[in-house]
Amino acid sequence: MTTTFTLTVRDLRKQFATGPPAVDGVSFAVPTGEIVVLLGPSGCGKTTILRCVAGLEHPTGGSIEIAGRTVSSPAEGVMVPPRRRDIGMVFQSYAVWPHMSVRQNVMYPLRYRQGSRADAGRRVAETLELVGLSEYIDRPVVTLSGGQMQRVALARSLVYRPQLLLLDEPLSNLDAKLRLRLRDELRRILKQAGTTGLYVTHDQAEAAVLGDRVGVMRDGKLLQMAPPNEIYNRPATLFVANFTGASNELPGRLIDNGVVEFGGQRMQVSPMQILSAGDAVRVAFRPESIALGRREAVNAYRARVCDCRYLGTQTVYEIELFGRRLEAMELGTAARHAVGSEIDVSLAPQACWAYSDSGPSDMAQ
Repeated sequence: MTTTFTLTVRDLRKQFATGPPAVDGVSFAVPTGEIVVLLGPSGCGKTTILRCVAGLEHPTGGSIEIAGRTVSSPAEGVMVPPRRRDIGMVFQSYAVWPHMSVRQNVMYPLRYRQGSRADAGRRVAETLELVGLSEYIDRPVVTLSGGQMQRVALARSLVYRPQLLLLDEPLSNLDAKLRLRLRDELRRILKQAGTTGLYVTHDQAEAAVLGDRVGVMRDGKLLQMAPPNEIYNRPATLFVANFTGASNELPGRLIDNGVVEFGGQRMQVSPMQILSAGDAVRVAFRPESIALGRREAVNAYRARVCDCRYLGTQTVYEIELFGRRLEAMELGTAARHAVGSEIDVSLAPQACWAYSDSGPSDMAQ
């Protein structure tokens, strides 16, 4: 079966007047009906890509196609204006018109498109039902909560059925509880609408919940694009592992295929890159990958509990292992291990990822 792509980005580059490239040779494609999330720290280039796709920034090089039509190609002199790209966009701010009702806000994009008034009214009603705002249709938009206003902005972007919906951290201005609830509903809304989406965020959990695929970016480059479970369980680079929560990192030396030595201690690991015996490596693993109070057949050690932070539904421990302080996390409503105690710990080899040690740690970058 032939895959139809709504968005195709090829070797996209964006160079501003000063500094390194904001986007440096990024390529990816979004199949029709898929939601792709660009994830990365501030300044990594993800929002610049979104703005280039929208036509709000002019790329320096590469090309962008929407539904098979080239909308941007500096080499060919092509730059289609935003209004002719058949896209919708949802911003961080609600960007609703405060003097209008909910109905008028959502109806607005249809005023300049072909179709009868009755058809426009039907579309507005259907879209408001989709986002769960049917009962608020005639309310002044300023009487709504922040989450409801963001739903109005989403409905306004969906009502004319754009080929592609761009979302620039649309949940970042909401309070934590509301953000979690709307995050879970947003994927349902987009899937039910059959929308192809490109979503930008710096929140790892948001990316995992919303994305069919997640692209992790750093310094203008796309490091890995894969389904969320692959990003989390087989991160392609040390930065991807660190950025998605592998806060523990140990320097060592590969002594055999899949075995690393740390000052006399050995660990079975999963190499994520092509490595050779004798190579200096860094092994990254998540706090939740350390099994506390258990001694498995491989990668079993004794550790000392140095500190703990009780968080209600989980406890985060600081343990001393391999002569270093590492972070371990355990679910449960009670802390099981006392500070100062010696406990057994185990690490599954498939959760310990080895990368070439090419210089300073990526953890703080």
